[in-house]
Amino acid sequence: MKKVIRLVKRNFIATIDTAFLIWQIFFPLLYLFIAGYAYASIIEGVELADKKIEYPAFIASGIIGLNIMNSSVTAGSMIWNDKRTGMFEQILMLPFTRMDYVMSNIITIIIIGIISAGIVIFASIPTVFNGIEISLSSIQFLLLAILLGSIFFGSIAIIASIKFKSNEGFQTMLNTTFIFFAFVSTTFYPAEGAPEPLSIAFHINPLTYVVNIIRAGLFNSIYDFLYIEIIILTIISIITFTVATRLLVRLNV
Repeated sequence: MKKVIRLVKRNFIATIDTAFLIWQIFFPLLYLFIAGYAYASIIEGVELADKKIEYPAFIASGIIGLNIMNSSVTAGSMIWNDKRTGMFEQILMLPFTRMDYVMSNIITIIIIGIISAGIVIFASIPTVFNGIEISLSSIQFLLLAILLGSIFFGSIAIIASIKFKSNEGFQTMLNTTFIFFAFVSTTFYPAEGAPEPLSIAFHINPLTYVVNIIRAGLFNSIYDFLYIEIIILTIISIITFTVATRLLVRLNV
């Protein structure tokens, strides 16, 4: 575990661009206060389980999930840059295994996700989250969503960084895929009322599960299908992580 921690420290100090990290963490606030309040004038409220919440609160919780996904690009970018500069080979010559390397990347984006989620929540409490009560249950659901979301989307980014030979191909594939995940999900709007094919796509989108788990915790909106979503998200996260790990283990250096 000490070796993984050392690699995580190295990721923050030497690999992640500080300006990018600041933008990644604080960009959701910009989107929240512009889009949230702009659309609130035409969207009165959103039904969530057995309660109705204001749209700014709905989109604020969705942005937390969106930023978990966007932060995972960091995992793929770190691997891509390490391969390009020869750092990956140098790390393997030291007392680090490929599993240490993968785990350090996943932990890095989990930390970024937690920091970003905390900033969004605390900035939203006096504004859009009026009256919300943060409890142990809320924290558990939020951490679970961050953990599973980081593992799934981080693994997707790792797979893309290994499979694509050019940086342009890597960035194009990842951005296109993540845009699809973002807008064909319940991040910005509920699935209810959408055309049936689109509604079905919403419900098979992993980002929808991440966002739903977050909202379940923040607004205490527990429903029957929630635990099935958690099980599905856990399974696909394990599968993608296994695939990403196997590809990295077999990567020629």
